[in-house]
Amino acid sequence: MNENTGNESLLEFPCRFPIKMMGRPDSDFRDNALRIIERHAGSIGSADIRTVPSSAGNFVSITVTIDATSQMQLDAIYRELSANTAVLVAL
Repeated sequence: MNENTGNESLLEFPCRFPIKMMGRPDSDFRDNALRIIERHAGSIGSADIRTVPSSAGNFVSITVTIDATSQMQLDAIYRELSANTAVLVAL
């Protein structure tokens, strides 16, 4: 059942959806990113979080897989992540 409430989407909700972000390892990046996602998607288990440092150690990427309920939810997450200065890139 597609419950995207009128927004056009290629996804069928609910679905598992990975959100990838990049930031600096020495900032509040990880805590900020997880707090933002949990605000919109609820509690996140450690099995749904994958962290990988860059080869030079200057950056870290975090992939958080959530149970997405709508395109509006994903849009709100990406808007808030993009507005946060600790998050350099959100994909």
